[in-house]
Amino acid sequence: MTFVLHEPARLDLCYDSLLGLSVGDALGAQFFMVGRSLAELVAGRPPAGPWEWTDDTHMACSVVTELAEHGTIDQERLASVFADRCEPYRGYGAGAVVILHQIRDGVPWREAAGAAFGGEGSCGNGAAMRVAPLGAYHADRPHRAAEQAILSAEVTHAHPEGIAGAILVAVAASVAAAARLTGVRPSASAFFDRLQPYLLDGEVRRGMERARRLLERRSAEPVTVEEAAYDLGNGSRVTAQDTVPFALWVAATRLADYPAAITACVAAGGDVDTTGAIVGGVVAAYTGIGDRPEAVGVPAAWLAAREELPAWADRNAARS
Repeated sequence: MTFVLHEPARLDLCYDSLLGLSVGDALGAQFFMVGRSLAELVAGRPPAGPWEWTDDTHMACSVVTELAEHGTIDQERLASVFADRCEPYRGYGAGAVVILHQIRDGVPWREAAGAAFGGEGSCGNGAAMRVAPLGAYHADRPHRAAEQAILSAEVTHAHPEGIAGAILVAVAASVAAAARLTGVRPSASAFFDRLQPYLLDGEVRRGMERARRLLERRSAEPVTVEEAAYDLGNGSRVTAQDTVPFALWVAATRLADYPAAITACVAAGGDVDTTGAIVGGVVAAYTGIGDRPEAVGVPAAWLAAREELPAWADRNAARS
């Protein structure tokens, strides 16, 4: 099924994904604190708000604002806004802070990103954590989502694995948003099938292949979140390799149930704010906010508990 997607509809999908990303990020970050209870969350009693969001949401807001204002990713412009808005207290990684401060000081972004980690570039999960709304924006054109994801990733992540993770998350969000528009939700295996053309050779690809085997096993024997995290990683190494395969396994298996998807991230432990951001951005591209007959979306109470987004990221502000 094909469809025509006009700019207001693109932005609707993009902002829904951003809201899902930010809630997943902010709720996940709560579980780095003492006294948070997974059992309470499962029982429908999440921590009291406000939930502060982290660098995941902060950088995603910049990506979304670029799309809202310009409809495309310009690497010079994106690098500049990332650098100008960097607030280390939001949980930015040490490597990201160095890169962004160098860019702020006038170092070309390609040079700053390429020099990271001894000249290998970052393979961290930062490019993946912020890109789902971009994919949702391109619901009708996953190839374009992949191309734009590369541009958005390269300004901070020169390592091929970091870029590979961003591509897959963007395409996953594009697939999820397209499913919402067509009314045809793919099975978990079909969801992974649509990512297959975008797999680049490397560790992220091998993680996705292991995740696919878990999906195949799932029909005969349920795979627990803990088993999946043990096999695929849970982001504890803060790399794309040990974050993206698990996050997309969660998104594929819980695409129609946002609370269940975020709860799975919390249950897995690790880099919970980042897995929550990736999963939240992808799943909300399908579910939207609130409930529909075919999907359980971002709960209104969770959205209300999340800290307000920056004023410059407000949709109306971006249009003015």
